[in-house]
Amino acid sequence: MNDAVTTLPHSTAVPSVAGSAANEPPARGCARAATRDRHADEAVRRVAGALEESIVLGALHPRERLVEDELCARFAIKRHVARQVLAELERRGLVERRRHVGALVRSFTMREVAELYALRELLETGAAARIAFPVDAAKLDELDAIQREHDDAARAGDLRRVVRINVAFHRAFFALSGNDVLTDAIREYERRTHAIRSLSLVVPQYLEKARAEHHQMIDALRRGERDRLIELCRQHLLPSRDAYLDAHHRRAFAAAAGDARRPPNDDPGDER
Repeated sequence: MNDAVTTLPHSTAVPSVAGSAANEPPARGCARAATRDRHADEAVRRVAGALEESIVLGALHPRERLVEDELCARFAIKRHVARQVLAELERRGLVERRRHVGALVRSFTMREVAELYALRELLETGAAARIAFPVDAAKLDELDAIQREHDDAARAGDLRRVVRINVAFHRAFFALSGNDVLTDAIREYERRTHAIRSLSLVVPQYLEKARAEHHQMIDALRRGERDRLIELCRQHLLPSRDAYLDAHHRRAFAAAAGDARRPPNDDPGDER
């Protein structure tokens, strides 16, 4: 009598969640992490750029607080991204952190303004002195085209576009020096003075003066007039510096006048 052979079905193993994660190919996990990092980096650049532009335009004022919760709500970002944004703005010299206060748009003392603009003058006139004449006609035409866009944006009252094209003009202009390290330094210290420059940018006569000087710079390049070009670069810096210093003096005068009117025993900390 033959015994019947019974074939038992193979049991199907059900992988555990822990086993699945453990057996995940390392490359897949690394790819996901890289994607998260890339998205976070993109968000930091986007938000930091938007806030930098707001500082240039004077929408954010010196000593104005930047609060993480408000940044998260405004830009739909997570808190760790907001922290990275503030760190990036601090690295750019646009924000300062104060103990028990938090992050603020950077303000400057009179001495800091004078020193920053003295350095900018050295860098920018130095770049103008290094431009080789005659300047290539194609590069002059490029500057002309950029400045026409700047003129159009100014006439339209589009200050955000004015700011962006102004940056493009200065980059193209100082690139003519042929020194990449010098042009990077000019850009860095131009950025550090954004909060200072904001006071002059929104004043129509200052904007018109800047436009006229751009055209004069192009003319000096065409004519090969180096001394004139250097002096134009020097004069081009003065309105933003002087506007900030003037505002600083007016604030100090107003504060002094307020102190003079206040009774001797009055504590300003009790004001509501």
